[in-house]
Amino acid sequence: MGVVYRRRGFHYERELARMLYREGFAVIRAPASGSRAKRVFYPDIVALYKKNILVFEVKARSELCDIYIEREKVERLRDFAERSGGEAYVVVKITSMGEWRVVPLDQLWETEAGNYRVSKFTLERSAKLEELLKRVRRAA
Repeated sequence: MGVVYRRRGFHYERELARMLYREGFAVIRAPASGSRAKRVFYPDIVALYKKNILVFEVKARSELCDIYIEREKVERLRDFAERSGGEAYVVVKITSMGEWRVVPLDQLWETEAGNYRVSKFTLERSAKLEELLKRVRRAA
């Protein structure tokens, strides 16, 4: 993974963290999430709102398209959510649309290689981030 790609990824993680904070969430962005640390897994973003825990893997794409995620990353994200009692999502910034979409892990498709895919079809029909945040605030 190149430096430019990592820098761009960090940009969207920071953008999401700032947005969640403005919306009233306590937010932790794990700077080690993309590092080579193998012993402990850190999701990209953990957002808390009155005992509600959201765990995010952050992706960005210019257009709606299929997104592939390594098996280990999805499994560790799921494990982190289970350990914390939280909900795990892949959250995708669609830059051409200027919006964030959220995809629960149970909507990912396993590929023949054993990794996971968020299909374009799933992404098109996924909830906007604002809808998820409203639901969490209502439930609190």
